[in-house]
Amino acid sequence: MPPQQQNITIAHNLAIPNDYQQINIKPISTGSSQRAPPQTRSLRAGLQFPVGRIHRHLKVITPNKGRIGATAAVYTAAVMEYVTAEILELAGNACKDLKVKRITPRHLQLAIRGDEELDGLIRATIAGGGVIPHIHKSLLHKAK
Repeated sequence: MPPQQQNITIAHNLAIPNDYQQINIKPISTGSSQRAPPQTRSLRAGLQFPVGRIHRHLKVITPNKGRIGATAAVYTAAVMEYVTAEILELAGNACKDLKVKRITPRHLQLAIRGDEELDGLIRATIAGGGVIPHIHKSLLHKAK
């Protein structure tokens, strides 16, 4: 009887059984190749306004280099986005009423002054906005 063959291959001075040569073992990766692409904080929060930029500006205006939490920028961006969307929606409605397709400062003025809450929030003068049409009761012609 012939002697049995050994089931071992010697490669690089290491004894490796033949069964293990067919196993594909991937090297341990550091994770850089499988890392997800970086996401902005605006994307994570589901916002359109730039959270990182707002955070940077909040840090600049804080006295004595005060600390600003990460969620403060997200909350501020969300509030700014909501107020902006509200104003643009009302200004777009004003444009539809006047049958024009472009929002002008006049439409913004009509939208802000027409809404009681926005009027209280925004007390600024809008350049080119004009005035709100209003005639005082005492000036109206009284019917006899």
